[in-house]
Amino acid sequence: MGHPEILPGIRLIDTEMGGRTGVTSAYLVEAQEPALIESGPTTCLPRVAEALEPLGVGPGDLSHIVVTHIHIDHAGGVGAYAERFPRATMWIHERGVRHLVDPTRLEASAIRVFGPDHMRSVFGPMRPLPEDRARATQHEDRISLGDRSLRILHAPGHAMHHQFIVDEQTGGLFSGDGLGVYLPGANVLRPATPPPDFDVEAAVASIELARRLDPPAVLFSHFGPREDVRAVCDLAIERTRGWASIVEDAMRRTNDLDEVARILMVRTLDELNANAERPDSIDDRYDLLTTYRTNAAGLMRYFTKLREAGDKLSR
Repeated sequence: MGHPEILPGIRLIDTEMGGRTGVTSAYLVEAQEPALIESGPTTCLPRVAEALEPLGVGPGDLSHIVVTHIHIDHAGGVGAYAERFPRATMWIHERGVRHLVDPTRLEASAIRVFGPDHMRSVFGPMRPLPEDRARATQHEDRISLGDRSLRILHAPGHAMHHQFIVDEQTGGLFSGDGLGVYLPGANVLRPATPPPDFDVEAAVASIELARRLDPPAVLFSHFGPREDVRAVCDLAIERTRGWASIVEDAMRRTNDLDEVARILMVRTLDELNANAERPDSIDDRYDLLTTYRTNAAGLMRYFTKLREAGDKLSR
């Protein structure tokens, strides 16, 4: 598979996480100081390094790695990448740096969510990132790549440590998981609402930010570019609010996570495009990233926190 130029000077790299194509993307921004957007987990390093070589980016050439957030499928490999690319600076949301310098809690959380077998085969171990290689990003920071630059926009919702990255030369928007997950062939956009700090209103505000920016393309981490930006943003808001409403309604009847996840799955089956892949194929690929159970857990936690906050105010 080649590495297509999807916008001038921006190339898509399929990281082939879990041995599957079309699930996770990294992006090379070609510049005097080349930058990689998203590292992916440790297991993806050999594939990404192999892809960068014919593009003229060897171990001594990569200058920057910028991650949208610190979840393991996006940034779990930064410690290993720091070893392979000794000149690269790692740019991470200010809330996330310490969790990659000492990934103990992050790795333990991933094992709890996905299980040890999935962790080992799909993500691999997390290596600590040397603190002197990390740079904390703040809202509206700009990262100079020499002859072009990247703009950082903090975009919470999916997580408090989530950020959008804008290539200022083309306007392309690297969206991480801020708009959800859209996989080629499946033709269905699904929200990504994991615990512990998913926030519905913050997520919608971040999607609205993406829509106002009106980029020529949204560059999903899962997976690839979409040029129908306004339509995708509108759908992302509709789906985020729709999934939240389903879970909130289910919680009026039960607090059992498995039952809420089942209700969420049943009530969103009509989102599948009739001309897309078979549902079992879709679920197989999505389950590498997130599941109905994980999404339900994140939304249940959000509504529980809202309820607890309301109870405190009423006392």
